[in-house]
Amino acid sequence: MCRSIKTLRPPTTPEVTDEDIRAAALQYVRKVSGFRAPAAHNREVFDQAVDAVTAATQELLDGLQIRGSAPARRGPHAETH
Repeated sequence: MCRSIKTLRPPTTPEVTDEDIRAAALQYVRKVSGFRAPAAHNREVFDQAVDAVTAATQELLDGLQIRGSAPARRGPHAETH
């Protein structure tokens, strides 16, 4: 579906930044909504969706256990759950 979203889990992508996660969330919301940039009357709900997908992606990455590697990445976001 979203071919431009790259895999963010280690070891495929060892260094994942907050910007990488937000960019993937933005691409997902763009694909699902069909809007590259929403009209002003849809901006708030669009931005809320990007925030929600960003948070869900961060939670997923923080919780994944990858065989043969150290425990899941516990960045600054892990304490907020």
